[in-house]
Amino acid sequence: MTNRNSTSADKGISLWQNARLATLDPSRDGLGIIEGGAIAVKEGRIVFVGPESELPSNLIAEAETIDCEGRWITPGLIDCHTHLVFGGNRAMEFEMRLNGASYEEIAKAGGGIVSSVRDTRTRSEDELVAEALPRLDTLLAEGVSTIEIKSGYGLDIDTELKMLRVARRLETLRPVRVLTSYLAAHATPAEYKGRNADYIADVVLPGMERAHHERLVDAVDGFCEGIAFSVEEMRVVFDKAKALGLPIKLHAEQLSNLHGAELAASYGALSADHLEYLDEAGAKALATSGTVAVLLPGAFYALRETKLPPMRALRDAGADIALATDCNPGTSPLTSLLLTMNMGATLFRMTVDECLTATTRNAAKALGILAETGTLEVGKSADLAIWNIERPAELVYRIGFNPLHARIFKGRTI
Repeated sequence: MTNRNSTSADKGISLWQNARLATLDPSRDGLGIIEGGAIAVKEGRIVFVGPESELPSNLIAEAETIDCEGRWITPGLIDCHTHLVFGGNRAMEFEMRLNGASYEEIAKAGGGIVSSVRDTRTRSEDELVAEALPRLDTLLAEGVSTIEIKSGYGLDIDTELKMLRVARRLETLRPVRVLTSYLAAHATPAEYKGRNADYIADVVLPGMERAHHERLVDAVDGFCEGIAFSVEEMRVVFDKAKALGLPIKLHAEQLSNLHGAELAASYGALSADHLEYLDEAGAKALATSGTVAVLLPGAFYALRETKLPPMRALRDAGADIALATDCNPGTSPLTSLLLTMNMGATLFRMTVDECLTATTRNAAKALGILAETGTLEVGKSADLAIWNIERPAELVYRIGFNPLHARIFKGRTI
């Protein structure tokens, strides 16, 4: 990719020419493809996107021009569900499972979420930052521009807030947009075993207030499942989030159908995530409310699940579908959104268009930031990924291969 007219860079307009664009613009068909396209950016915002033949002459005259040499440009990818901040890892229990150990045996050996909670509680903020950065860098190297990061491995107020502070710090250390989710309602810690209501009252709700007061939280999440929290318990959490003006998300229908997705939809949630056991009524509820269905094939793969998400029901209902890595130490130690797309296609039989939409436009909607990013449209942040590919299907088809040529974040080439 070559530059010309570079002396005009100080005029504030950058122009990427001779490109093939997958704009994901919903007003266009499919991926919104434009052959022979161009994108002009000023002060980090897209000011033109379309065929080169329609470029205004003043943009051509004023801009620093970058010849893309026929490469493809998509919106920067978005990982809309991660647990990126945590201490330690759970490779030991992975090995134990391979050697035939049961869940109970692993738990007795100190494994499971208890180990992640212990390791996260004992780490300082600086240590958690140092452990999270390599995971983040791996995602960014594949064209990711935006990432959601949850708390949920503290299960006490101080550690939950520590995790959120670390997530905020990552945004200051790397050119990336970070959205945070408060997930204290992830599990009940050992000290509150059998006392979910007390844990919610003592930790989840006051911790949420503090996180909101300290501007550490962008959304509130929870885990609605038999091994976690009931619909009634999650309703208490959501009522508090609503009172604070915070959007909500929910882990739902991963292991059984408690109708958590319908609960989330009734609150106008941004997303409901996992959804393997979602039924037709749940799919319709998501579509009606505009709540995005976030599918997590990494966890499906790692847990060797056999119950597939109800793709037909979601499609028939017209629900928006997103994909994410679910990067976490126990059930999805995955830091590749490209591989996630391949898993979505291979395991869930999603199409190429569905997978690319799921990691751009719909992922942005799942985070409540579609007005800012997720498509290549005038007025949006100039978050671009430039690829050495012949067709968009390569981004979904290849396994273990990264064709990223350049990443542009807010108009700046990284």
